[in-house]
Amino acid sequence: MAFLFWFRQSSPCLGEHPVLILSQDIFNERSGTVIAMALTSQEQKAGFPLTHEVLGSKLPKRSWVKISQIRTLSTERIGKKIGSLAPDELAHVIEGLNDIIGG
Repeated sequence: MAFLFWFRQSSPCLGEHPVLILSQDIFNERSGTVIAMALTSQEQKAGFPLTHEVLGSKLPKRSWVKISQIRTLSTERIGKKIGSLAPDELAHVIEGLNDIIGG
């Protein structure tokens, strides 16, 4: 299972943005970073493998994982947990990433 969190931008005026954290706790603790993908509530024209609509989470808005927007973020800027992704949805996201990178 993967979790959805708020990510605090470097400037308070930029606010928080939702992310899907892919990396395991042991990695996060040892490195001080997380590996994450951006989420958006704006309907996406690009379909799979570039995006995945989040269906099983209780997010307040309809949301999409932007699979092509993977990044490393400081754990110090990770905020409140806002949900989770079911194992089958996480597998679909990973499948999309593998399609993009040719894995």
